[in-house]
Amino acid sequence: MDNRDDIKGFLASRRAKLTPDMVGLPTSARRRVPGLRREEVAVLAGVSTEWYTRLEKGHIGEVSEDVLDAVAEALRLDDDERTYLNDLARAAKPARRKAARRREVPVAPQVQWMLDSITMSAAFVRNGRLDVIGSNALGRALHAPMFESPTAAAHGKPNFARYHFLDESSKDFFVDWESGAAATVALLRAEAGREPYDKTLRELIGELSTASEEFSAYWASHDIRIRHEGTKRLQHPEIGEIELTYQSVDLPTAKRAWHDLSFYTAEPGSQHEANLKLLASWAAPSAARSGAPADDSTVPTQQADEQSP
Repeated sequence: MDNRDDIKGFLASRRAKLTPDMVGLPTSARRRVPGLRREEVAVLAGVSTEWYTRLEKGHIGEVSEDVLDAVAEALRLDDDERTYLNDLARAAKPARRKAARRREVPVAPQVQWMLDSITMSAAFVRNGRLDVIGSNALGRALHAPMFESPTAAAHGKPNFARYHFLDESSKDFFVDWESGAAATVALLRAEAGREPYDKTLRELIGELSTASEEFSAYWASHDIRIRHEGTKRLQHPEIGEIELTYQSVDLPTAKRAWHDLSFYTAEPGSQHEANLKLLASWAAPSAARSGAPADDSTVPTQQADEQSP
C-alpha cells in the first residue's frame, strides 16, 4: 500500500483549478481539458515535462524540497496545501513505506482537569481521525446531538465525520452543513497526508466513502485544511440557533500520537453568549448530580423546569 493515488489526485486537481491566463501563459482556444496541461506546469516549475509527469504519477519520495517548492509555486498552492504536499513526499520515502498507525493515547488526567475547569467555553479534545476523546460538560451539552447519535454509540465515541455524513440529523444541527462537511473532509485529507498508512484512518475513510455519496464527492475534490478555526452556527435542540467562534491548538502527546484541543466561545454581550451561559447553567449542575466521569459522552436529561428560560 502506498500514497501514489493521493499524490496523483492532489496534483491533478490543483492543476485543473488553474488556467493559462491565471499564471501568465498564452491561451489557446483549442484546449480539450480544463486547467493547465502538464507541460505548462513543468515550464512554470522549471523542470522537464517527463519529470513532472513522473512526479504527478506519484513518484515523489526522492524529490528535493527546492523542487517541491517550485511545483507548489507553479500550482499556486496555499500554506495548507504546501504542507500537505510535503507530508505526501515524506510519507512516500522508502523508509516510511511500511504499515504504521498513530498510537491510541487517552487524554492525560491533567488535560481532563483543565477541561473540567473551563466553564464558559465548550471544550473538547479530538484526534487526527476526528474522534472526540475528551470534553468538558459544556462541550458535551453543546454537541449533544452528536454525542447521543447512533454513530457514537456504535463506535464507543463521537466522531465528527461519522456524524456529519452518516446521521441525517446533522443537517438540522449544523446550520451551514455544506461548509462544515467540506471542512471536515479537508481535515481528514490533511491527516491522511500525514499518516497514509494508518489502518484505522483508512478504514474510516472507506466506511464513509461506501456509505455516503456526499462524502465521496467532497473527498474527490482533494481540498486540504490544517488549521481548525472559524465561525459555526448550530441549531441546538434546547437553546435554538447559536453562533460561536472556534479555535484549536495542538496538545503535546507521546510519540506517534496527535491530540487537538478546541474551544467554542460566543461574542461577549451577545444573545449567543446569553444562550451559551444558559446551556452552561443546565450542564454543570446536571453533571455534578449525575456523578458521571468528566469524559463521559452522555449529556444528562434536563428537567422541564430547568429548560425554561
